[in-house]
Amino acid sequence: MQLRHLQYFSTLARVRHFAKAATECGVTQPTLSAGLVSLEHEFGHRLVERDKRFIGLTAHGEAMLPWVHQILGAVGEMAHAVSATAAPVSGTFNLAAIPASLPFVGVFGKALLTQYPHLSLSVTSATSREIERGLNAFEYDAGITYIDHEPLSNVISVPLYEEKYLFITQSGDRFDAYSEISWDEVVAQPLCLLHQGMQHRRILDQRLGDRLLSATPQVVADSHISLLSMVRDGGFAAVIPDSYTKLFAGLEWARLLPIQEGDLKQRIGLVAVNRDPMSALARVGISVAAQMKAMERQLLI
Repeated sequence: MQLRHLQYFSTLARVRHFAKAATECGVTQPTLSAGLVSLEHEFGHRLVERDKRFIGLTAHGEAMLPWVHQILGAVGEMAHAVSATAAPVSGTFNLAAIPASLPFVGVFGKALLTQYPHLSLSVTSATSREIERGLNAFEYDAGITYIDHEPLSNVISVPLYEEKYLFITQSGDRFDAYSEISWDEVVAQPLCLLHQGMQHRRILDQRLGDRLLSATPQVVADSHISLLSMVRDGGFAAVIPDSYTKLFAGLEWARLLPIQEGDLKQRIGLVAVNRDPMSALARVGISVAAQMKAMERQLLI
């Protein structure tokens, strides 16, 4: 069994297109196809459904895919561990972060790159479910996500901060006279919110349900940038994480209000798969997060 054939298979399963997979693997399409055929002959089963184009993986291919991820991931981490013994930790730290945590990425990134200057950082915005899948597939070294609500399985987590909700609307209306707003008033506004596939929205719906309330937004989106555009230019209001507060400093169009009885907080933290041995980059991420948390505790004393 050749590792490059496993790489062809893994890449094709991810991009779902023969030509794109070949380009990403740096080979011609006939070379990629020949490698897949060789893999199928070796295992005695058809792994890929194809006609003139990629259709999908067969049941045998789906069963094989998680093991391919583990093999390729383990080989990559083994090579990284060997090289790390003779030189400073280097390479690309692949971090996935839920949209609600993106304003915090700069804080973590600065701490990581200050301590490990030979690293580079690649950040991907992803849902909590995408983070879990990507961690298990060795696509990400770590993720930043909620650690209490719908917690990920088989991970080590380090709390980083606690999130609260804020109400945001355009300045220049009746809310300019408000110092805070109630949940009843929030749900009565023309709202734009994240869609229910986003964990932030599911937590919000749960919080509202605890108060016998519900939100019926006229606009849903998968990013806070889209929501903020609707608030600024569309006349809508939204509920956003307080981590975005610093990004609004000096913006005249935005009016931010704390929400009454909004003291229920949810913890957001860094997560990495609990493997033995843990990858070198995952260890680095967990170590930096733990140091950040310890420093925060010291500042509070």
